[in-house]
Amino acid sequence: MNWREWAEAEASDIRNAGQWRAPRDLDAAGPEGKLAPDDRPVVTFASNDYLGLTQHPTVIAAAHAAIDRWGAGSGSARLIVGSRPIHSELEHALADWKSTERAVLFPTGFATNLGVITTFAGPDAFVVSDELNHASIIDGCRLARADVEIARHADPGHVDALLRASTAEQKLVVTDTVFSMDGDLAPIDELVEICARYGALLVLDEAHAVLGPDPSLDGVEAIRIGTLSKTLGALGGFAAGPAHLCDLIVNRARSYIFTTASTPADAAAALAALAVVRSSEGTKLRARLAAHVEQLRPGHPSPIVPYVIGDERATLDAAAALLEDGMLVPAIRPPTVAPGTSRLRVALSAAHTEDQVAALKTGLDRLT
Repeated sequence: MNWREWAEAEASDIRNAGQWRAPRDLDAAGPEGKLAPDDRPVVTFASNDYLGLTQHPTVIAAAHAAIDRWGAGSGSARLIVGSRPIHSELEHALADWKSTERAVLFPTGFATNLGVITTFAGPDAFVVSDELNHASIIDGCRLARADVEIARHADPGHVDALLRASTAEQKLVVTDTVFSMDGDLAPIDELVEICARYGALLVLDEAHAVLGPDPSLDGVEAIRIGTLSKTLGALGGFAAGPAHLCDLIVNRARSYIFTTASTPADAAAALAALAVVRSSEGTKLRARLAAHVEQLRPGHPSPIVPYVIGDERATLDAAAALLEDGMLVPAIRPPTVAPGTSRLRVALSAAHTEDQVAALKTGLDRLT
């Protein structure tokens, strides 16, 4: 079988399983836009632009100013000639935001998890990873040379048992703080206590933690991983932590060393967005987002609100029905989630109006 035949056979298997996917262009600036191929008007409930900062005039102006000063791209890796003053300024601001000594900027959040996990999870290390962690964490664990065990979801007792059974000298626990498909929270306080007990490094991926948690990490070695593309509305990722760990990331993380630095525009936009987040305006935006969540599902801890239907076909039909009413809500199905747990995944934003959220709730109540 040649490569063409192999690719066609693989594609056929995906199609036959009803899991073929293709991107659709959305011509939008904010939640409202036109969806290809027929340019139908939609309100999207699928974006991770949680505070609507991709459209904030201060953020946009900062990106424009960076392009005018430094151009469209950085032209090189950070350790060669790709580091601009805006990258360092952003790293200092991120470290201050996360109450850490240092921060290290990566071009994407995915690259951040790859770089951090492979830096610390060497052949003599032992890693415990939550079973519902993001794909970037899973791939980081696969690339690492460490022994890896998967802990039951949000089960600190299982994490404790796995660490206790390991004879490895270097131990690492990695988890999302807000899980991307369920929108639930990791038991961070318990994990901090467990990691302190065993001297384990705690790696927290806070990509979706726009509404918290913001844990106390006193008494434990920890790396906080975040993205610039969700709460901050730009593009990139970062790792924040003690200087001795961040310095090692700079010198060991291949996804930092061997890639072009993020664009000056992205870094400047993120820095401006961070200033908004830490201002009274940011407090109001988070309160507005939290109110939307409360309107849709009272008591839920994050803007990711899943509606688990189970059957793939029924989930696709539900998404199609919402789209007919002008609401874009993605159907999430295997292999992204486990078989039998296909769902509609709602992602709310402060940029949504109360009327838009109310219309979505009415549509979802009718379908689920």
